Amino acid sequence: MIKSLDDALHIVSKRPKKTIAVAQAADKDVLQVADIAIKKNLANFIFVGNKETITNMIEEGNYDLTDVEIIDAGNETLCAVKTVELVKKGMADMPMKGLLPTATFMKAVLDKERGLRSDKLVSQITVTDNISGTGLNFITDCAMNISPDLNTKKEILQNAVYLAKKMGFECPKVAVLTAVETVNQAMPETIDAAILSKMNERGQIKDCIVDGPFALDNAISAESAMHKGIKSVVAGNADILLVSDIRMGNVLHKAITYYADKRIGSVIIGTTVPLVMTSRSDSVEDKLISIALSSFLVE
Repeated sequence: MIKSLDDALHIVSKRPKKTIAVAQAADKDVLQVADIAIKKNLANFIFVGNKETITNMIEEGNYDLTDVEIIDAGNETLCAVKTVELVKKGMADMPMKGLLPTATFMKAVLDKERGLRSDKLVSQITVTDNISGTGLNFITDCAMNISPDLNTKKEILQNAVYLAKKMGFECPKVAVLTAVETVNQAMPETIDAAILSKMNERGQIKDCIVDGPFALDNAISAESAMHKGIKSVVAGNADILLVSDIRMGNVLHKAITYYADKRIGSVIIGTTVPLVMTSRSDSVEDKLISIALSSFLVE
């Protein structure tokens, strides 16, 4: 089991590098991350975008990227389409969103004929060093699915379990988060949490242990769980935190970054290959972590 984000970075740096195709790479932040990722042996890159602009930016920034292939593309739509095409043809292992709208990037990714669509739900997973101890926490879904219903939550959960198992968690413990740790008919998400727990108990959700509802404190703090009288192998010891909706997930993701000052990475899963989609506000270190985490999902 990988015990920290540093472990993840180290493991990926010792493996053969995967190749990332970057859609609209004419951005100094993208070029800086690529430069550092190559030097840290985390990935190789192909840049897609205006070739002249990218070349000039590499020279102006004094980045050691002169050997990186640049595929010329005149507009954002072409950047996205050509990036996906590189992955489809096996010239790159996964795509990365550069300086272009998420909608443009995802339209190309999810194109039924030429994209990277699979039969799975596309969801986002935030990964951080364990909030209350050693190990990792997987928090999902903080960015893609707005108000998931029960079946969607099940698929989001299964995607997170898949990533956790790829990172060495044999049977990850899943806490289904709500505002409270008891079932309340006035709060439908608590009912979903209880149902997901029962589905796991009866074998409808496999390869993990699911319990809920949990409030955040008793999901990650054994002391809090003890004070509340909650007896569960998941209580205070959760690996995966399944949030009730994007509002909870997005706030938790940003609170970890800005209040707790912890590093994070983000993975988009459910397509035929993982997607590297970082926020412009993410630190360079967080973007490198996202690249490393995505690499665990590429065979």
